[in-house]
Amino acid sequence: MFSLYTKYIGMAREAPAVRLDAYEAVFTALAHPVRRRILVTLHFHGGSMTAGEIASMFEHAWPTTTGHMRGLESAGLIHHDRQGRTRVYHLDRRRLELVRDWLAWFSRDPHPPRQRRNRS
Repeated sequence: MFSLYTKYIGMAREAPAVRLDAYEAVFTALAHPVRRRILVTLHFHGGSMTAGEIASMFEHAWPTTTGHMRGLESAGLIHHDRQGRTRVYHLDRRRLELVRDWLAWFSRDPHPPRQRRNRS
């Protein structure tokens, strides 16, 4: 089994621009507190909400909310479908695996202790 570092390096060699752009897009989207609040709210509402339900959480203008929604969509963290005239947004938990995998690097010692050989 490959280590996470080896996995990342392998993916970076295969398609460096695509993989690194994905990390950049996800972390850029997560950098804004409003976008993080949208994701948390979607999660606690079962992963789906209408655009109106999301907009009702904020006091700012509708264009500001839609801008945040577009940022989350372009990062692949949410997607939407239409039900009549209503947009329903859905959380894409698979994309959040990039964050989980990246953070997992820091839970491991990058220099594990070497095993000593018994010299008898």
